[in-house]
Amino acid sequence: MDRDVFFISDRTGITVETLGHSLMSQFNDIQFKERTLRFIDTPEKARAAAQEINRIAHDTHTRPIVFCTLIDTEMRRIVAESDGIFFDFVDTFLEPLEAALNRKSLHAVGHVRRVVDDSKYTLRMDAVNYTLAADDGLNTKSYRHADIIVMGVSRSGKTPTCLYLALTFGIYAANYPMTGEDLEDLRLPPALGPYRNRLYGLSIEPMRLQQIRKERKAEGQYATLKQCQYEVRQAEALYRQENIPCLNGTTMSVEEIATAILQKIKVSSRVK
Repeated sequence: MDRDVFFISDRTGITVETLGHSLMSQFNDIQFKERTLRFIDTPEKARAAAQEINRIAHDTHTRPIVFCTLIDTEMRRIVAESDGIFFDFVDTFLEPLEAALNRKSLHAVGHVRRVVDDSKYTLRMDAVNYTLAADDGLNTKSYRHADIIVMGVSRSGKTPTCLYLALTFGIYAANYPMTGEDLEDLRLPPALGPYRNRLYGLSIEPMRLQQIRKERKAEGQYATLKQCQYEVRQAEALYRQENIPCLNGTTMSVEEIATAILQKIKVSSRVK
């Protein structure tokens, strides 16, 4: 079964996508066709969004699902009057919060950006710069500054996990790729030895790893199932041998993996 879904936001759309995906994940027998309409911040753009929803409804003979975080009341009304099934994430929470606080909200588009602490922004950017400089085994001398060092086989999700930790939480996250020599010797690489208490292992199901590697480099041994099975097996054996905490992220999003790691290692976010 297919269903069209719209995410509509007056800013980047990240919030509405996150909330919508959380709900949609409970319906794994439906193939969702997603469209994100970002920066809908004028009535004209809202009307264009409504027209697009109406077009899809007409073409498919099915009302699209519409998740919305538009702050402006008039623009929200315009979209709500389209032929979609409208889910309003603003009034659902904002009106009860106004009642609880006995205050009217600002209803100001983009206000969240104005309340961001510049010092926290700088912390996040510093963490991102560190993570990029220490990506994929680069600059191992900088590991003394790392809050965490994520290790794992190639294409197991180390880089996106570390970048999310840096950008969202301000965590100094390095990552180390397990080489053929590391896996064959079943020995902790010398560069990681002094930092055992900062290590965290990522694992992944071999079949999923094979799929990911084929998209990057289909030829050669690198993307064969046999090679993937061997590397995952050896990496997990090393984690057990060295008592390194690890996580299988096969069915998890980057956000879930990063948050689970943060919870496990008890490193506090610098961005609060």
